[in-house]
Amino acid sequence: MIFEDEPRPKPRTAFQPALIEGWSAEDLRAYIVELTAEIARADAAIAARGHQRAAAEAFFRKPEG
Repeated sequence: MIFEDEPRPKPRTAFQPALIEGWSAEDLRAYIVELTAEIARADAAIAARGHQRAAAEAFFRKPEG
């Protein structure tokens, strides 16, 4: 849990692609595997935040009627 007086981690500013010139096909395939895993991790984080938001909205929703 992050409190207000704790510094938050700074988000990355921009994606920095690797310099892949001269890499072998095997190295490129391994790089693709790593990038695919990172994309999956980011997708999971996005989904988790969506679930957290939905839960918070449900908790704070005003009763109908």
